[in-house]
Amino acid sequence: MQSPGSSNDTADNDPAETAQPSAASPASPSSSMLDEFGRLGHGFKQLFGAQLKLLSAELGLAHSAISWMLLAALAATVAGVGLGLTLLGLIGVVLAQWFGTWVGALVVLALLQLVFLLAAVMLFRRCMHWLSLPVTRSEWGATMRDIQRKSKLKAEAKREDET
Repeated sequence: MQSPGSSNDTADNDPAETAQPSAASPASPSSSMLDEFGRLGHGFKQLFGAQLKLLSAELGLAHSAISWMLLAALAATVAGVGLGLTLLGLIGVVLAQWFGTWVGALVVLALLQLVFLLAAVMLFRRCMHWLSLPVTRSEWGATMRDIQRKSKLKAEAKREDET
């Protein structure tokens, strides 16, 4: 076993060993900086890992929910059309028995459908008229201006946070 003083003597006498620490000196700051960034990333992952997993799970559920909602809407539409056709068929059969002829029943059924179609068009036009009234237009404009103002404030705040 060597004494501490003797190891220093050999280090002072060997020029290769004295050159080696100076060559390692420039590399050590970058490697220590990388180590610090690695530790920072690991700490960030530990700190926010659970929240990121939760966010990922929630986004997955939302994606799945939207898919299922679209499928349910399609199924409801198909069922609604099927029910409507069935009811029209039953009404046609009842009208055919009542009038004694299929031609008369189909004419009355077509007239009923035309009345419902015209009523739906008139309701749609009335709703469009309500949207075009001056008070509604001013409320709509105020809502749009408020949304634009809030989005500009958020954008400015985001730019300030980045700088």
